[in-house]
Amino acid sequence: MKQLKYLPLLLVVLALGVVAWSLLTYEDNLLWKLQELNLHMDTSLFFKQQMVVPGGLLTYLGTFFTEFFYHPWQGVLMLCAWWALLVWLSAKALSISMKWCVLLLVPVALLLATNMELGYWIYYMKLRGYFFVGTIGLSAAMASVWAYRSLPAKFRLLAIIVFSIILYPLLGAYGLFALLLMGLLSWRMSDMSLWWKNINFAWVLMSIAFVPQIYYWWVYYQTNYDYLYMAALPLFDLDKSYPEYYLPFILLGISYVIMAVPVPAKLKTLLDKTPVWLACQVLLLALMVISVKHFWYCDFNFEKELEMRRAMEDSNWEGMLRAAADLEEEEPTRAIVMMKNLALFRKGAQGDQMYHYRTGAKASNAPMKVNMTQIVGSAIYYQYGQANYCYRWCLEDGVEYGWRIEHLKLMTRCAMVNGEYAVAKKYIDQLKHTRFHRDWAINQEQFLNHPEKMKDDAEYAIIQRLLMKEDHLGSDNGLAEMYLMNVLMDINSTDPLVQELTLLSAMWKKDIGVFWPRFFNYANLHQGEHMPKHYQEAAYLYGHLEHQVDISNMPFDEDVKRNYDEFMQQAQRCAGMTEEQMKPIFYPRFGKTFYYEYFLIRNQKIN
Repeated sequence: MKQLKYLPLLLVVLALGVVAWSLLTYEDNLLWKLQELNLHMDTSLFFKQQMVVPGGLLTYLGTFFTEFFYHPWQGVLMLCAWWALLVWLSAKALSISMKWCVLLLVPVALLLATNMELGYWIYYMKLRGYFFVGTIGLSAAMASVWAYRSLPAKFRLLAIIVFSIILYPLLGAYGLFALLLMGLLSWRMSDMSLWWKNINFAWVLMSIAFVPQIYYWWVYYQTNYDYLYMAALPLFDLDKSYPEYYLPFILLGISYVIMAVPVPAKLKTLLDKTPVWLACQVLLLALMVISVKHFWYCDFNFEKELEMRRAMEDSNWEGMLRAAADLEEEEPTRAIVMMKNLALFRKGAQGDQMYHYRTGAKASNAPMKVNMTQIVGSAIYYQYGQANYCYRWCLEDGVEYGWRIEHLKLMTRCAMVNGEYAVAKKYIDQLKHTRFHRDWAINQEQFLNHPEKMKDDAEYAIIQRLLMKEDHLGSDNGLAEMYLMNVLMDINSTDPLVQELTLLSAMWKKDIGVFWPRFFNYANLHQGEHMPKHYQEAAYLYGHLEHQVDISNMPFDEDVKRNYDEFMQQAQRCAGMTEEQMKPIFYPRFGKTFYYEYFLIRNQKIN
């Protein structure tokens, strides 16, 4: 029917439109973060570096398109355009009518699932351009299969030989998968004899088995042999292997195999009947929605970390605090707490407001151990003047997981504040070869030529003020918060800004002996000013716990004393309960006090 001619096209557009809307509405910060964890440079050297491993062309193109997530809508449009192309190529390559457009959308749904299942894996993913690699790889595979199917029968064996030579180095595992589909598709071709079908399929199997081996011994000898057949596929392997993350890839492969194998004539006739066809479409659509929903990683704290880190990059302290304020029903991770404290510190409000936000130490929602250094630790080190530690972690992560925009920008800043201008120039020159960070790099050049301008720059001025006087570097054992607090606690300074950090870190450490000299130093540096609420609470609590300092003449606010008395009365009523049982009871009334932090927040040292 003519009126239904364009229905498949409309369904594909509608499906991709829903996906685009969902990504831009719910994953805007994730998409931005992906380009920060990405690096693509317009140099021949960068291209050559990608091509030293099988599937290098995919990583080169993947990193190129990931750049466009700098403006998330641009990257999403390109990703959806690739998916539309994949649907069309799959229909052509596998000779499937567009009336089965829902079936052709199944691989798209599974590709979406492979991207959205990651969560914290984005920080540990070594495959460059991951978000686009699978889509581009399958698109190229389908184009190759279509070319194979379009050739006359007598040339198809030669085509398999040629494709077996060129696809693996360019597409890695996706090239091997294309060969498999060519072999399977041969069984559906009526212009080939059974003998030629067997020959083609046998050659495909031999190519899949031996071509990677040949390339390994002669070209890609630097490739890890254990992952020779997984080139251009992600590796979910840290402290151990996590095979559950490969399930969408397995389903993706199965879906294409089903579309490629011959369909018995009776079954094909049955499937073409309108009621059966319609039921299959509805069932496939339901399965796609369920699958995507199942694999789509959703975690409130993860999303807040991304939102706050993005605001930090823009020095948007108010934006960070707005994000932190929306945590009343969720215990935050320490990364969120540290970013919130940083924002309050920059606004000069930490002493009065740091417990007005939800506090906690919830572990990251991930199957593997997640270190704060990979999430936000490097940037936090820089923001508190620990340039050497920031630089050290950027360097180590760059070597381990690949160089990223985030690394280069932070290392540029560290080199600048340390006066290492030749080093800074090296990173600036690299960033000038990127698409969206070129302007940032050019702006940094003004400080290379005129370092004195940093004193008047809103960002650099405060970092230089926080820099440690002595240059040193030790080991933090991956415990960024604990190490930072220990370092800050031991600083002696007459600078009110720096000295307040020593008081705050002493409160974090819950070390009464260290707290009192920091407290009195703060009081001396701020004579005539009202003592911030949380500093009063700490002093009032410690005065009652150890009685080593006479606090009877200190001018505590009435609500500070009243909250302490009521907290202790509530603690007596809850005697015998565990801390986890006490938290929901105490938080509504005392969650915005240091008393709650001191007694009920215990595991800040987890990462």
